Amino acid sequence: MRIGVITFPGSLDDVDAARAVRLAGAEPVALWHADDDLAGVEAVVLPGGFSYGDYLRAGAIAARAPMMRTVVDRARQGLPVLGICNGFQVLCEAGLLPGALTRNSHLHFRNRDQGLLVERADTAWTSSYEQGQTIVVPVKNGEGRYVGSDADLDALEGEGRVVVRYVGGNPNGSSRDIAGVTSADGRVVGLMPHPEHAVEDLTGPSVDGLGFFTSVLQGVLSA
Repeated sequence: MRIGVITFPGSLDDVDAARAVRLAGAEPVALWHADDDLAGVEAVVLPGGFSYGDYLRAGAIAARAPMMRTVVDRARQGLPVLGICNGFQVLCEAGLLPGALTRNSHLHFRNRDQGLLVERADTAWTSSYEQGQTIVVPVKNGEGRYVGSDADLDALEGEGRVVVRYVGGNPNGSSRDIAGVTSADGRVVGLMPHPEHAVEDLTGPSVDGLGFFTSVLQGVLSA
């Protein structure tokens, strides 16, 4: 399986995401933001970082890149897409996921190992987990506070579209402890924590993040 990893100006974790894809058993394919050809990949990862220096709004400029126009079109046809940290911000700015990511409520950058409760284990990116499972992956963000109107948040809750939720403390003030959400079809997932930094014991607090990458591999191969 070939999984594309998009690099934007200011991406920091594209190499880490590619390594996680490789450890999961798939082939990472480097994609450049200014191109518009997905090179035949079967899923796409938008990595963390500070695309365009987070000027204007985090993810707002990257969301209008030529590659993102292709990603949006293909995602609406069912292409699995994972957005991590800045990638989550890009997905929200591109309209593929609801809500927005804003400055942390305490106005400080937060970097720590974080507990997450898996609330959806049937998306394209979380099927390797069990519903109700608690995992530990790092968070590192300054604009990671997930917000939305009460009506939108109620709809997300009612439709079961909260994928992961912070436990053991909320690192950024996200509404209702939401750490990640999914599209209605479960194919597009965005989360603020970094599963690609928890894929091997040598470098991470756990290997709990690897399941995001094995999930999509299993889903595509079994389709």
